Order: sequence, then structure tokens, then C-alpha cells
Amino acid sequence: MKKTVPLKKNYEFVRIYKKGRFYAGRFIVLYILKNNHRINRLGITVNRKVGKSVRRNRIKRIIKESYRLYEDFLKDNLDIVFVARISEKLPEYSEISREMKFLLKKLEVLDMEKWNA
Repeated sequence: MKKTVPLKKNYEFVRIYKKGRFYAGRFIVLYILKNNHRINRLGITVNRKVGKSVRRNRIKRIIKESYRLYEDFLKDNLDIVFVARISEKLPEYSEISREMKFLLKKLEVLDMEKWNA
């Protein structure tokens, strides 16, 4: 992730949850908020109710890899938080990637000029 830095502080996440826009999908919820930096900042959260640490970390890795593929097509100056939702089955990479693309388009975060070029 070349132009994205991680969100680490709790107050950063809380600010995005309270002031940002969001859209929920089947497996993930996406929160977006503009920031004053020249870069995007990414946060990924997975609740303990999703499963044990192996399952939670697997979901985080899938989300991070899906984000990496769309990173070049995103607009700048955004704080982005992905929250994994509870589901009985472990979502596949293709399902997460498809849903992430849908959510990014829905919140108008994808730069369609870069996407179509």
C-alpha cells in the first residue's frame, strides 16, 4: 500500500464513525470521511463475535488485499474504515472484492476517470 497509511488511534476511528458516511454490504461496512492530509488512511476492524483470532486475521488479510487492488483508483484525502460483519461462513476473496467495489462505487469514492483509462 504505497499511498495509504494505517489508522491506529481509537479517537480516529470514533471520529469517522460519528462524522463519516457509511454503507453496509453483506460482509463489510464501509465508512468514509474526508481528511486534511494528502494521503488516504485505512482502518480495518473485526469484532470478536466474528470468530477466533485465526478467522479474524484471515478476514483482515482478505480486506487488505482487496483494498490494495483498488487503491490506485481511489480519490485522495480520505479516511476509510472497513468493518467486517458477522456471518456464518467465512467469506471468499472474490465475494469481499466484489462487495468492496460495489461499496466504493456507491459512496462515489472510485475515480471513474482512472478506472476507465
